[in-house]
Parts: sequence; C-alpha cells; structure tokens
Amino acid sequence: MDRALAAVPEPPPVTSAAPAAPEPPPLRPRHRLTAWAAGLLLVVPALLAGCRLLDTDAITPVPQLLSLLPWFTVPAGLAVLLAAVARRRVLTFTAVVVLTATGWAALPYQPQLVTAYGAPLTQVRVLAANVEYGQATGALTETIRRERPQLVFVSECDQVCGHALTTAFAAELPHHASVDAGGSVGSVLLSAYPLTDERVIPAVMGMPGATAVIAGVPVRLQLAHPLPPMPGQVDLWKRELGRIESTARQHTGPLLVAGDFNASQDHAAFRSVLRAGRLQDAARLADASRTPTWPMEGPLPPFVQIDHVLVSRDFTVRGIRFPDLAGSDHRAVLTDLDLRGGR
Repeated sequence: MDRALAAVPEPPPVTSAAPAAPEPPPLRPRHRLTAWAAGLLLVVPALLAGCRLLDTDAITPVPQLLSLLPWFTVPAGLAVLLAAVARRRVLTFTAVVVLTATGWAALPYQPQLVTAYGAPLTQVRVLAANVEYGQATGALTETIRRERPQLVFVSECDQVCGHALTTAFAAELPHHASVDAGGSVGSVLLSAYPLTDERVIPAVMGMPGATAVIAGVPVRLQLAHPLPPMPGQVDLWKRELGRIESTARQHTGPLLVAGDFNASQDHAAFRSVLRAGRLQDAARLADASRTPTWPMEGPLPPFVQIDHVLVSRDFTVRGIRFPDLAGSDHRAVLTDLDLRGGR
C-alpha cells in the first residue's frame, strides 16, 4: 500500500494565469456626445490654421472664413474643454494642437523687419476711406476739414461724390487722379502735391494711381479696391490682388498703397502684396493690426481689418487712427507718416 501511494505522481504545480488587461470603460452616452461636439468644433479651426500654415486662401468658403480667423480660437478652446470632460486623451491632445495652431495663425503678421533709413524729410498725413456708394461723402468732407490730410484715397466714390470732394478741397487738395464712374466703381485720389504719370490698374472697381513729388522725392501712390472674395468671384479677387502685387513688385522707389483691400492679414493674397513690394502695413507698425474696420453697419460688430495703408521702408509711422464715417460700412484709416531720405 505504501508502494502504491508512492507510485502516484504528484500533480503539477498550479500556476496563476496573468490577468487580462481591463478593457477601457465604454463611453457613457453623455461623454460620447461631448466627444462628438469637441470633434465638430475642431473642424473649421483646423482647416483655417492648415491653410494659414500652407499660405493659401484655397476655395470657398475658406477665404470668407479667414476673415474671422482670430475668433476661431474660441471654438478651438471650447473643444479642448469638452475633450477633457469626455476623458479622451487623443482627442484632447488633438484639440490642444489645433488651438495652438489657430492661436499662432492669428498672431499679427509681419513679413520681415524693415528699417527706414535717412533723416525725416517731411511729415505726410494719409487718409483712406470707403464712402459706400458716396453715402458718406458728407462725413468724409468733415473728416478732411478736421484732420487736414495731404493725401486722400477714396473708394466707392461716384461722380457726385468726386465732384463734391474736388470742389470742396480745390485749394487744399488741388490735384487728383480718378476713375469717374457710378456706384462702387468710382474712386478718387486727392493730393496736395502735383501728380504725374497717372495710371489705372485694370479691375472691376476703380484703382487709380499716380506719382507725387513730396519734399523732392517721387513717391508712387496707388489706390487699392479689389473685388471682395464673395462666392463665385474668389478667382477674380485673387487676380485683382495679384495685379496690385505686380505693381508693387515692379516699383523700386518710395511706394504708398492705400484703400479698401477687401482682404485682411490672414489672407495669403494680401500677404503676397506685402512681400512683393517690400511693404508693411502701417497698422502693424503701430501695433494696431487687429483694429477692425468692417462692417460698421448691420447686426454684427466690426470684426476684421480690410482697410489698409501700406508703406515702403522709405516711411516710418508716427501714428494711426480709425475714424468712423457716418453713412459708410467702413471705418477710415488715418495715418501720420515721416518720409525719409538720404539713405
């Protein structure tokens, strides 16, 4: 019996199996909905930040939405909070990346640091205004009388508007170049300095230009008013901004381009104009490049700066203001400049 017991083999040692990794708990319906909401909020900010990174205006609706680029940091920030509440790590990380990219894209743009050389020759006050089919002609007249600019760039100035301005300021601003037409097509450039070499950039709306001799220095003046980037005419908007870019690139001397660009610093076509002509936005130089100039009418508050005064490095900016114009959906841009020479 003892031998029988001894012959029975011992059972193998029992080994405990490694516990299986716990499966992640399923999203509760409320958290699943929160995660979906976060993802949806990221779509447009990610698209716009990507286009800014790639330096493209793409196609509709991107050019229109780029006018609101800084405001899309709000939904991106909300998406970060919702993703964190939903406890989805990958989504939270993605939302943080999109928020960071959108914030970076919304920083004030400056193509390069341009230093003006030479001693100041004279001060020049420049006023750019869109009078909305001539409706703000009276308000602009009062502003010119009060501020006394030497150069005035007026968009959407029809024949009645043009006649009123040239008559009212025949003594102070006796020289002018214009496109005489109705509605939004008409425009006029008023100058205290004699104008020569008048030319017009081909466009649907009038964009006259001329050369003024200021303190002995020939300065090229160009009024800008391309079409807005409405659906169906984005290509034409890009083409007209491209013509302004070509004009800026071809000119090597002092250059001043002002008007309603229908584009902000968040549009690649506008940044291309700056780079081509070695130009800087006077508002950027004065740390005011996010001051909105449009729309001044309607249910929405103004949210984008599309009216600009661009200067070559022959100018320094002393100050900038944005006067309201009763009757117009744009603020004006009033800029004090120093023209420098003797580099």
